[in-house]
Amino acid sequence: MVSWIISRLVVLIFGTLYPAYYSYKAVKSKDIKEYVKWMMYWIIFALFTTAETFTDLFLCWFPFYYELKIAFVAWLLSPYTKGSSLLYRKFVHPTLSSKEKEIDDCLVQAKDRSYDALVHFGKRGLNVAATAAVMAASKGQGALSERLRSFSMQDLSTIRGDSSSPVPPPVTVRTSSKQSKPKTSRSASESTGSSGSAQAP
Repeated sequence: MVSWIISRLVVLIFGTLYPAYYSYKAVKSKDIKEYVKWMMYWIIFALFTTAETFTDLFLCWFPFYYELKIAFVAWLLSPYTKGSSLLYRKFVHPTLSSKEKEIDDCLVQAKDRSYDALVHFGKRGLNVAATAAVMAASKGQGALSERLRSFSMQDLSTIRGDSSSPVPPPVTVRTSSKQSKPKTSRSASESTGSSGSAQAP
């Protein structure tokens, strides 16, 4: 565990940050020699990082594995050994020069296939989204119609219940017998007075 932590710190500080700073200085000073030197280092370091991903899984049990990684990074960076320049000129450059056309063709085909796959899956995704939207709209419309239908049936039942309720009987106004009697006596006295005035001459 301690060896793993130390190796990670060494690779991070001396294998990444230190070369990144000197690459910045090479770009700033526009020194072609230094620029080419650090470009070769970054190509070798990229290959080292790719290989390290797999060797950490299968060779971490090997004795002095992390110590060998620290020594390899130091060998790449050392101005005396010039390990990165040596590996690039002896192995990487000749291999890439002989396979450059095939690599470019593979990259172009992979780019075209990835674009076609992206378009294909994009169309499928749009079709699935459109189908889901149509289904959701149809289900929502069906639920809305059922809701409106339930409301209309409830209103009809309410109207029927109101029409079946009994109509209250009309209210009749009755006059009392006490009020009718004075009218009768008054009419009788009026008739007597009129007959007496007729007999007076």
